[in-house]
Order: sequence, then C-alpha cells, then structure tokens
Amino acid sequence: MVTLMDKRFGKRPLNQCHIAVEGAIGVGKTTLTQKLADKLGASTFFEHVDDNPFIELFYQDPSRHALSVQLSFLFSRLKQWQSLNQQDLFSQGVVSDYIFAKDHLFATVTLSDEELALYEQVAKLVSVDIHKPDLVIYLQSNPKIIMERIRGRNRPMEAGLNSEYLQKVMTAYDQYFFHYQEAPLLIVQTDRMNFAEKDETIDALIERIGKMQSHNEFWADYS
Repeated sequence: MVTLMDKRFGKRPLNQCHIAVEGAIGVGKTTLTQKLADKLGASTFFEHVDDNPFIELFYQDPSRHALSVQLSFLFSRLKQWQSLNQQDLFSQGVVSDYIFAKDHLFATVTLSDEELALYEQVAKLVSVDIHKPDLVIYLQSNPKIIMERIRGRNRPMEAGLNSEYLQKVMTAYDQYFFHYQEAPLLIVQTDRMNFAEKDETIDALIERIGKMQSHNEFWADYS
C-alpha cells in the first residue's frame, strides 16, 4: 500500500488519509475525487453547489448577489464539515472535492472590501475546529480548456459564468496555494491528463503521491 509522509503521523497508509482535491470550476475535481476514492477503497464527500439558491443569480449579477451566495456557501460547508467531524469520518479514508478554506478564497474574489470585512467577522465566529486534510491535490489547467469543459457540460447555473471571472478565481487559487503550508500539497498540471477515461492515470497519480519527499511538490505527466 502506498504511504504518505506527514509530519503529524510519519508514514500513513494512503487509504486511511483524508485527501482533498481542489482547483477552479470545471478543472475536474469531482471526477478525480470519485475515481481516486474508488481506487483506494475510500469514502467520498462532495461540495453541495447545487443546493445554493443564490449561485445562478450570482452568475447573472455578481455585485448584487455576491454576499448572499458567499454566506450561503459558508453555512452550508460549515454544516457539512461539522457533520463529518461528528461521524469521525476523517479518521478513516476519505476523498473530498474541496477544502473548507476555499470559502474564504472565493470571498476575496467576489466581495467588496466592506462585504469582505462583514463576511470575515461572521466566518471567524463560526469556523472553529475545522479539520485539515492530510494531503491536498491542487489541479491546474489552461483557462481556455476549463471554459471549454464548462460550456460542454452545459449546466444552466453556469450559463452566466465568464472567462474574466474564471481567470480571477484561478489567480486567487494560484496565490493561495503558493503560500499553502497547512498540509502536504501536490500541484498537478492536468492539461494532458485524462482522469475520467484512463485508469492508468489514477495509478500514476497514486504512485507520484507515494514518491513525495517535500511538503509542496509539482507534477506534470507529459508521457
């Protein structure tokens, strides 16, 4: 079994870890989360994006609905992670398609300075004792490729999403993970990887995780 080097646990079997997959909208987080969990025999949990009543309105009119969508996500994600903590699911193998910290990351992109100050006051009061993953996999891709994927899946709620907003989100992700130290981090360049259709790509990813020697590493498989 592949193990993960973690300063908190030493060597820990990968199928007993909490692995979080992150990245911009449309980069393939959900697909990789399910495939990786299936391969490891781990549980999954997914972000409840479709349950947010403001998300479609936000894409249509961001300035008007940004605070509403952000607070709705904050409380939804908080409720989900608290429930998982109570079930002690994080002590078992689990793969998630987001980290809780993404909520603040998106807030910095979508909110005005005044709204962000209010959001941060609320978040500080409610976001306590949030579990941190054992490994984060950050997926990167070309913005044009991501927009093609978003248009291809043709979700009504994403119809108003534009390339300018997507670029802001991707820049925020890059800046956030450039300084990330809360868990081991593997940055994966995905433009030439097909996690959806090629199981051998999942096997290669697991093998690459097992070879990690430092806290933050980068992988781009061009073979």
